[in-house]
Amino acid sequence: MTDESPRAIRLDALAYGGDYNPDQWPEEVWHEDIRLMREAGVNLVSLPVFSWPQLETAPGVYEWGWLDRIIDLLWEGGIAVDLATATATPPSWLIRSHPEMLPWNEDGQRLEFGSRQAYCPSSPVWREHVSRMTRAMADRYGDHPALALWHVSNEYGDHVSRCWCPESSAHFRRWLEARYGDLDGLNEAWGVNVWGQRYTDWAHIEAPRRSTGPVNPTQLLDFERFSSDALLELFQLEVDILREVTPEIGVTTNFMSILRDLNYWDFAAAEDLVTDDAYPDPADPLAHVPAALNYGYMRSLKSGQPWLLLEQAPSGVSWRDVNVPKAPGQYRIGSLQAIAHGSDGAMVFQWRQAKYGQEKFHSAMVGHRGEASRSFQEAKAFGAELKHLEPVRGTRVRSRVALVVDHDSWWGSSATESLPSQRLQWLAQARAWHAALHALGHAVDTVRATGPLDGYDVVVVPNLYVTDASQAAALEGFVARGGQLVVGPFSGVVDDTEKVHDGGAPGPLRALLGVEVDEQWPVSDGLAERVAFTGGGEHAAPTWGEWLEVHDGTEVLARYATGELDGRAAVTRRAGGAEASGAAWYLSCVLDRDGLVALFRDVLAAAGLPARERLDLDLEAVTRSDEATDYTFVLNHGRREITVDVPAGARDLLTGESTGATLALPRFGAAVLATPRAAEPPFITLSDTNH
Repeated sequence: MTDESPRAIRLDALAYGGDYNPDQWPEEVWHEDIRLMREAGVNLVSLPVFSWPQLETAPGVYEWGWLDRIIDLLWEGGIAVDLATATATPPSWLIRSHPEMLPWNEDGQRLEFGSRQAYCPSSPVWREHVSRMTRAMADRYGDHPALALWHVSNEYGDHVSRCWCPESSAHFRRWLEARYGDLDGLNEAWGVNVWGQRYTDWAHIEAPRRSTGPVNPTQLLDFERFSSDALLELFQLEVDILREVTPEIGVTTNFMSILRDLNYWDFAAAEDLVTDDAYPDPADPLAHVPAALNYGYMRSLKSGQPWLLLEQAPSGVSWRDVNVPKAPGQYRIGSLQAIAHGSDGAMVFQWRQAKYGQEKFHSAMVGHRGEASRSFQEAKAFGAELKHLEPVRGTRVRSRVALVVDHDSWWGSSATESLPSQRLQWLAQARAWHAALHALGHAVDTVRATGPLDGYDVVVVPNLYVTDASQAAALEGFVARGGQLVVGPFSGVVDDTEKVHDGGAPGPLRALLGVEVDEQWPVSDGLAERVAFTGGGEHAAPTWGEWLEVHDGTEVLARYATGELDGRAAVTRRAGGAEASGAAWYLSCVLDRDGLVALFRDVLAAAGLPARERLDLDLEAVTRSDEATDYTFVLNHGRREITVDVPAGARDLLTGESTGATLALPRFGAAVLATPRAAEPPFITLSDTNH
């Protein structure tokens, strides 16, 4: 894998394999596993993620033999290891010796052992034992030739992302003291004169457990920040040990796509390779659309560097209310989608389907029927096909459109009940805006509001509830350079201490957007107002609206057409930049899908970017490139054939054949088209032959 860091992953091919749990099986099965892995083209497995109790059976008593043997067998079979530090969950002997390390919930109840992640992230006992186990793993296996990558813990925050125990409260107080210096600084930041909440001693501050009524929103926002930082500290603890002992080996921890509770921008900065666990619902015919946003986030976390899909389901999962299996071809198209969006491989959970435990009904490469299982036959076929895609390894996705992901705004607009409405949700907004751009034919990167924004023609900000001067300056600079900026409702509302900006929203974005929000005007449940565009077209606006006052020089593009805001500005645009080529667009409402598509079509045109005239949500096209070649993945996520216009003479890596001017893609069909690198990547559209 090509990476600016020398410690990405020691593997000279696209990664293919999955989580392997040999300690769940007799050793005679291991030899069969390795035979089948080789047959399926597996070259990397993750282990031993949850095996701490099997490795350290009592304090300081290690049983390394079984792990030694399986790692040796794998390497003899040509299979490398993504070696977990085994710290994903504590052994029972540790918990029973130190029950104080168990996490508490918001109601002050201690959670019990019996699942996984049964620990408080702030617990010094837990951290001490994690450090010791990590060092033991690094000392024993750091020189093994099979070691391709370190896998720290597992899915941080999946079950316990926040803890309200006394130890967490003490850690929270230390975090607050470092942030604010003294109690005067904290009291000022938290606005404690409301409801008599002034603190006169640090010891009086607790984690914000359930209270008699709404809790101070700044305290809640700070607790969100602290909780993400506490898990980041835990991660960094292991990273530092691994880099000390094995400085040449890359380090990762598996993310969970766009996750509210952890600020992955910070986590990604601490690791060498971004990895992701992705589980789109095969029962949802549009699940690939939010998946594309997740993957855009993953590749953007380290500035476009290749990442790795570390987990997906070969077929059904075991944790939804209804766990629909993947239809024939869905595993292949889902894997190709991740690779299209920058993953240098396609891994799964799990290799062999468990016979017992909580995940015995979760699918695997090798199902309960063994090599006769459909999942193995599909995995084997894709493993052979994957070898044809080696030229794309190390290349980067080309995108001119980016979406701002800001965790302070996500946390601030969701942690408290003291808001104009609970219905304006950050993730729903981000997904809706992304879906419109996706339908129009664009792969979308993600960025922080502070940038860097160079290289993009369009930047969209679904919501920036918490806004500061540095963010405003970066967005102003983007427009000044000729960029098209689109900002969504309830942005520029508060500063980083949850204080409303002087003059109200959009605060530091006021001059840039050329509007002022007099009042937020949420729409009652079950209702939707209408918004009429001056150029024609009327669209539904559920959930949210705002009473805008428009500055001179700001163009009104759409007005509310119903309700108390009837006739008032709803969508605006203010020109800026050299020769007024840039513009800042403001959307004060939540538009329906058709309205967003219409708006973003105009934004793309203003940026000089193409947009599909005919929309088909089953069609996706993403281009990865190196200095010489564009590799355009053309994917049909639907169950019916579609025909697309493609560059004539392109070579399909999957078939080795050259294309004509059109290409028919069957149900779940795909092509990867190689063409000489051009100034702009191929833009794939539906052919007129479609009906």
